[in-house]
Amino acid sequence: MRLLHTMLRVGDLQRSIDFYTQVLGMTLLRKSDNPDYKYTLAFVGYGHNPDHAELELTYNWGVDHYELGTAYGHIALAVPDAKAACDKIRAAGGNVTREAGPVQGGSTVIAFVTDPDGYKVELIERSETAMKAGLR
Repeated sequence: MRLLHTMLRVGDLQRSIDFYTQVLGMTLLRKSDNPDYKYTLAFVGYGHNPDHAELELTYNWGVDHYELGTAYGHIALAVPDAKAACDKIRAAGGNVTREAGPVQGGSTVIAFVTDPDGYKVELIERSETAMKAGLR
C-alpha cells in the first residue's frame, strides 16, 4: 500500500490554492470541476503520484466554512531549516502559530503554521540528505 493523497474541504478554493502554492511552495498539479455534483477538486503537492503524496483541496460549491472537529491533527512537511521556513512563510503572508523550536520532550525542531481554513501544518526540520533519502 501507498499513501496517495489527503483531502481537505476548503471554503475558498483560490485562497487555498494560493496558500499552498505561493506560501508553502507546492505546485497546482491538476484541477477539475464537477457541475453535476457541484464541487471542484484541486490537487497540489511537491510532485505527482506515485512518487509523491498529493493534497486534494475539495470545494463544495456554496460552502464557505467547515467545522474542523477535534479528530483532525495536522499535515507534516519536511523542511531543511524550520526557522528559515517560518520567516519565508510569514513574509509571504502565512500565519505562523508556533515558532521553530524543539518538540516537547525531544530535540527535533518543529514549527506550526495554519492555512486559511484553520488546518494546521507542521514543519519538521530535516537535513537535505535525510529529505533526499526519504527519511522521516
